[in-house]
Amino acid sequence: MDPMIDRIGGERQVHLLVNHFYDLIETLPQGAAIMAMHQRGHGLSHVRPAQFEFLCGFFGGRRYYAERHGHMNLREIHAHVEIRRQDAEDWLAVMDRAMVETGVADRERAEITATFRRAALMLVNTD
Repeated sequence: MDPMIDRIGGERQVHLLVNHFYDLIETLPQGAAIMAMHQRGHGLSHVRPAQFEFLCGFFGGRRYYAERHGHMNLREIHAHVEIRRQDAEDWLAVMDRAMVETGVADRERAEITATFRRAALMLVNTD
């Protein structure tokens, strides 16, 4: 089977997804806590490009994030941030909406969501 990145439309689609996701994060009530996390962490300037780089590799494409940072360890990437279960659920809900609104097909969206859910819940590190 083709890598997920090819199945969803390549790097162009990943750019659309990431940009729409962060547009939603910046405007929806569900995104407020996630925005605050970014502002307490490394700030917002790096978020969109880093998410694009990470997701390209995560979806089976070029591993830009690993090339730049030497790894793709989600726990290490998020170690400086307190993440509650509700934060993970909000992230997942907004990402699902972004996938729907950018045209990710149902089959691929279901596969991506299952993988994202495991990853997001693994990152929960505080009550």
